[in-house]
Parts: sequence; structure tokens; C-alpha cells
Amino acid sequence: MTGQGQLQKWIQDSDNIVFFGGAGVSTESGIPDFRSVDGLYNQKYDQPPETILSHTYFVRHTQEFYRFYRDKMLCLDAKPNAAHRMLAELERAGKLKAVVTQNIDGLHQQAGSQTVYELHGSVHRNYCTKCRAFFGVDFIAEGEGVPCCPVCGGLVKPDVVLYEEGLDQDTVEGAVRAIAQADVLIIGGTSLVVYPAAGLINYYRGNKLVLINRDPTPYDGQADLVIHDSIGKVLGGIEL
Repeated sequence: MTGQGQLQKWIQDSDNIVFFGGAGVSTESGIPDFRSVDGLYNQKYDQPPETILSHTYFVRHTQEFYRFYRDKMLCLDAKPNAAHRMLAELERAGKLKAVVTQNIDGLHQQAGSQTVYELHGSVHRNYCTKCRAFFGVDFIAEGEGVPCCPVCGGLVKPDVVLYEEGLDQDTVEGAVRAIAQADVLIIGGTSLVVYPAAGLINYYRGNKLVLINRDPTPYDGQADLVIHDSIGKVLGGIEL
């Protein structure tokens, strides 16, 4: 049986699937992968992106942070691809219980997924650091300079996890619970080198661990099924 055929069978036979995805899920929607050859880490800036996207830089160089953030982090024209659409379909069919994602683009929800654990937050949520007033993505995208709260004048910050910041505990606990209870765990579009997110797969207790990624990962040897191919092509080829 081919890898695609085995995946098809496991999906058909299960009603307790969890998907854990990374940047590779969104690159097929035109959103650059930080660590790819064409990714943000290989473009030329005065500071490397991992410095600009740190909590320290945000506090000390807020204006520059927002210039970069608006320019490179808001990919609002991107649309869900075949992988996003199939995952939403699997959830509607009662097979997929949750999506756990490292992405901040909101494409899973745009495709129709309901239960999504966003480990690194979302560009679509922004909060005043003083009064906690909520603002949508357009408030940041259409503004200039440092965004200030029209209610209290406080600094508005994207609800994304910057370098040096911890993950949201409720989100992590929900993701861990879903992964621990899963029958089939499908991991796609992630190199599994970013911690603590990558460590979540250690909570999986089943025997149907599927890795779908163009390139090898450190966990290939632990997986029950490895498919080195496009995540959109593989998931888009599933028949319900």
C-alpha cells in the first residue's frame, strides 16, 4: 500500500484525528516560511527578523517593529489552500477533533475549521496593553506608526507570541489534551525544530503518527507513516 493509500485508510477508519501543522501549510497559500531558502530569515534587513520579532525589540524599537510587522507579517490577501479546506471538511465530517497550528494567519478558520489551537497567536487579534480593548487586524493594517488605543491611549499589541514570550497556557493545555487523546495524529508542514511547540507531539500515545513534509524532520524515525511531499497535494488527495 502506498503512503497516500495508508493515510486514506487510517482517515476512513478514524473519528478521532488531530492535525498539527507549521509554516509549510501556509507557504502553499503564498505566505513565506521564515526558515525556507526564500523565507524571511534569508532576506536582508538592518536586523534579522528573529531580533525584530522579539519582545525586547518590540519594547525598545516599537516604531520599527510595526514597520516590519505591517510589511512582512500581515499577508491578508492569502487564501486557504487544499490542506486547509480538507481539514475543515474532515472536522465537518466528524473525523477531525482539532487543528493545532504554529501559524498566525487565521487561514484554518477562514477555511471553516472551528476547533483551532493557535500556539503562536493570531494577527487577527490585537489588544490594548492597558485597558485590554480588542481590535481587529484592519486597525493595525490600515494604521501608521505605533497603534494607540482610541479608548485609553495605551499601546495596542498583536496577540502573537514574540520571541522571549511564553505560549498561552490555556492554548497549550487544550492542544496537549487533543493530541494525547487522538487516535491518528497527522503532522504537516513543520520541520519540528521550534520548541516548545515541537515537543507537543511527545504527548501522542497512539500508533498512527503521520508526518507529511517536503523535507526530512528529526522525528521521521519515530513516525508510523512518513510522506515527503506537498501537504496540499497529500491532504487534497484524500477522499471522504
